Amino acid sequence: QVQLVETGGGLVQAGGSLRLSCAASGRSFSTYAMGWFRQAPGQERAFVAAISLSGAGTVYADAVKGRFTISRDNDKNTVALQMNSLKPEDTAIYYCAAARVATQAPRDYNYWGQGTQVTVSS
Repeated sequence: QVQLVETGGGLVQAGGSLRLSCAASGRSFSTYAMGWFRQAPGQERAFVAAISLSGAGTVYADAVKGRFTISRDNDKNTVALQMNSLKPEDTAIYYCAAARVATQAPRDYNYWGQGTQVTVSS
């Protein structure tokens, strides 16, 4: 079992930055790949970024490539999403999730946090 809690959301102007953090409970954190997803009103949950068990491998959605960076600290059981050059279309609820393999499909993730709201004003 892994419990995930996201923090760091908020309201920011376009062009600004936010850093999301996800804290995981349990001693098995390093055995899970981690992902970030987002869901805007009326839309399906969409992949944002994922990171491998060791942190050596990362993958990003085209919409955020070059602006967002995912990282993890297995000693602290945390995964972060640094978001720069934010755009109004980045507005969504952001979720972190844990899976056995770093994929882009929400169905592959077994554990989810409750989400944190990110709002980017124009």
